[in-house]
Order: sequence, then structure tokens, then C-alpha cells
Amino acid sequence: MILKKNNLITLIGTLFLLFLASTELSFAKSTIDFTNPAFAPSGNKLTSIPVGHADFCKSRPQECKANTIVQKIATLSNAKWQELLQVNSKYNATIVPVTDQELYGVQEFWTYANGYGDCEEYVLEKRRALIKLGWLSSTLLISVVRQASGEGHAVLMVRTDRGDLILDNQESLIKLWNETPYRYLKRQAQENSAQWVDIYDNRKTIVASR
Repeated sequence: MILKKNNLITLIGTLFLLFLASTELSFAKSTIDFTNPAFAPSGNKLTSIPVGHADFCKSRPQECKANTIVQKIATLSNAKWQELLQVNSKYNATIVPVTDQELYGVQEFWTYANGYGDCEEYVLEKRRALIKLGWLSSTLLISVVRQASGEGHAVLMVRTDRGDLILDNQESLIKLWNETPYRYLKRQAQENSAQWVDIYDNRKTIVASR
């Protein structure tokens, strides 16, 4: 029997979750070791805010503020894992990729997708959908990366007790941050959605895209 594409992705994702469950990361929250390679290293010092996100915050200040509850990591149950799979798959399939220049006549413009969008629109929609499902914003961090081509790109980093998982419009599978073919630059601060911190991606070798 040939599996449909979405079913195959779900199956692969479930096997990946079982692999994560077998690692030594499944400790109590108080004993999580953030120096583990499964977590992207970042500092507490604030860094510059991407221009597109700064403009987004001006128009939607209610979405860019200090988080009332700061949860450092989310516990990745099977139900939560399925939510990540479903949200990632849904928006990757339903948003038509179009550049901001084509849509709005500017190089960078962050907003919610209206059926079309580039990487930031995918990220914003996924983040909003997960928040509606009960995820805390402090665990859903918009992150800026550099592709092998040198171009900038945005992904959604989800901080879990199994590591930092990446939801990416260019990849159907959800992977750990260090299994993606990007150089990580910065992400939203967990304490405040309007602030950003550097990511110290010191890996000598970046995983090649497949």
C-alpha cells in the first residue's frame, strides 16, 4: 500500500519523536541542560530587531510585548508533537510562496498571509496557530538564519524538552535546529516577544540540505 504524502510525513515525524524520546534530553524541566547541542546557544544580551519585525510590532503592539508567563521549554507529548506536525504541514501546503517585492512592492514586509507570502508569513501563521492551541509564546521563537546561498530566511524555533525544533516552509519535516542547513543568527527573546537575542552558531560544519 502506498502512503499518501501527508501520512508519510506523519509517520516519519512520529518515528523522529520516538528517536527523541530515546535521547537523554527527556529530563525534568529543572534539569534540562541547555548546553546540549540539541539547543541553539544564545545569550541574554539583546541584539538588533529585524526591520520587518519592528514594523510588524508597530502595527500590532499587542503581539509584541513582555510575556506574562515565561516557560523556558514545552514538554513534547505525543499530542503536542502531532500539533506541530499538523500546523507545519497545513501552512506549508496552503500558503503560496510569493516574495514581498511581488506582493507589496518592498523588499521586506512582515504580516499575516492572505493566501500568499514568503518565509515570515509562514512563520507568523504557524506561531499564531500554535498559540491558539495553547502553546506559550515564550516557546515559539521567530528566528533569522542565513542560507547556504547567503540569503536571509526566517523559521520558527520551538523550544521543547527534546531540543529546539524547527518549523520551516522549505522543509516538510520538523528537525532539530542543528540538523537544518542554515547558519543561525538571532531569535526572539523568550521574556519579551518584541526583543531579540543573538544565536551563537559556532558549528564548523553546517548540515547540507537534502
